[in-house]
Amino acid sequence: MENIRATGYLRQSDAGAELTFERKFDAPIADVWANVTESARTEGWIGVWEGDPRVGGTVTFTMTAEASAEPEQVTILECDPPHRLQAEFTSEAGTWHLQLDLQEIDGVTTLTFAQLVDQGDDVTRIGPGWDYYLDRLVASRGGLPMPTWDEYYPELIGHYAELG
Repeated sequence: MENIRATGYLRQSDAGAELTFERKFDAPIADVWANVTESARTEGWIGVWEGDPRVGGTVTFTMTAEASAEPEQVTILECDPPHRLQAEFTSEAGTWHLQLDLQEIDGVTTLTFAQLVDQGDDVTRIGPGWDYYLDRLVASRGGLPMPTWDEYYPELIGHYAELG
């Protein structure tokens, strides 16, 4: 994939510091929502889930782009289709609070993705990872070749080190 670049930035919210990313799609909001919430469509760029996808419900999520991925427990904290999804991912790596917001203006849908970061979280690993997966979403929607992890890490570390 051409033009691999770090796109994450830090913003403050009521919950704390969030590592935030944006992607734009020439597509209706409902179509982009399906790409980020329907297991059959998330499989092509990040992973599959099964379980009870309701607020307060738990699903099991397994990454598809990583050979050694173990299933993770995900609790749905908020779901307002097709605009907002908040979830808490729990694995051996800890607990990650993730939020995804979608907004459509004139047929262009903007996806804003954020991960709440705690002091001590290694944004030099988190940032390149989310750039990688969000670029995989772009590639899957556009029928483009999938990027490879080696294009992102360690290449993008410098940008995220400067954020810290």
